Amino acid sequence: MTQLAQQGPGTALASRELRATVSATLRKRSTLAGIGIGRQRLILLLMIVVLGALLMTSLALGSVSIPLDNIVSALLSGHSDQSAWTNIVLKFRLPKTLTAMLAGMALGVSGLLMQTYFRNPLAEPFVLGVSSGASLGVALVVLSTAGGGSAMLAGLGLAGDLLLSAAAGLGAAVTMSLVLLVALRVRSSLTLLIMGLMFGYLVSAIVSLLLYFARPERIQAYINWTFGSFSGVTAAQLPILAGIVMAGLLMAATMVKPLNALLLGEDYARSMGMNLHRTRLGIVLATALLVSAVTAFCGPIAFIGIAVPHLCRGILRSSNHRLLLPATCLVGAIVAIGASIIAEMPGHNLVLPLNVITALLGAPVVMLVILRQFRGR
Repeated sequence: MTQLAQQGPGTALASRELRATVSATLRKRSTLAGIGIGRQRLILLLMIVVLGALLMTSLALGSVSIPLDNIVSALLSGHSDQSAWTNIVLKFRLPKTLTAMLAGMALGVSGLLMQTYFRNPLAEPFVLGVSSGASLGVALVVLSTAGGGSAMLAGLGLAGDLLLSAAAGLGAAVTMSLVLLVALRVRSSLTLLIMGLMFGYLVSAIVSLLLYFARPERIQAYINWTFGSFSGVTAAQLPILAGIVMAGLLMAATMVKPLNALLLGEDYARSMGMNLHRTRLGIVLATALLVSAVTAFCGPIAFIGIAVPHLCRGILRSSNHRLLLPATCLVGAIVAIGASIIAEMPGHNLVLPLNVITALLGAPVVMLVILRQFRGR
């Protein structure tokens, strides 16, 4: 006879009722989890649909509106009702739209990596100073008092854009190397954050000094670059940008488990057997690749990296990076393409600065995050 039977029928009945209650609770939680997973998958599917619609809208709208059937024909066969429409779609709008999509993905994911690693909701992709390094590279070319770089840019279209991209990429690569060197030597995320900020301040001081001694026309050229633009990337440059961005996104995708562990702090992640040193290097390298590529080809695009991760957390109601990584890719692309469409001002020849639009879209999100945290406290 078992011990439960020895305790009497009343005890056995209570035990059966307890098991039944526990089983019912587990079934209820499983059902709710299934509903939650189904809702999140539906949201991701809707994001894909919205992204596809925005891609077609970006190809259709501009100073010249092109019918959707002609866009599809130009994409599939290389021909449309008018040859001018084909050239506009394939040579100008398609590279610009794909650039916006790649840049939005890169900035959204890099912002998510920074906010998770530093456990700071206001951390952004440019916190490591990589963007400042790219700005210094451009400033040295555009604002050079020797006149060599500036004279080379004068009157040049594609060649000038290539030179600016190369200078920005070199400046970002140098800064990235310095940040990686610091990441190899320090163990504290706070120390790395402070060093990244100091790199940024130091480089910004050098840029300000160059601005002070530069000629007015060179200052205007540098300011135009800082406005940011997705339209400067050509079809020949696009594979380079796509390759770097995809490499950074793949690196981020391999760190889903460490990122989830870091949500509970470095001590918890270390207790789970995670190699913090290797994870830190992976996060820094992935962020540096993503940010340097976007800054080199598009200029310093603000607010997308800091706002998109918060939008995704609010929409999905989850902090699981298995969901957040694809969501930030999709929402980042949606926001970037949407900002590009607004900046182009369809039906007009006027083009607004891209960073103005991203600030108008991103600043309210950041303010809502701050207000929500204040309310919670």
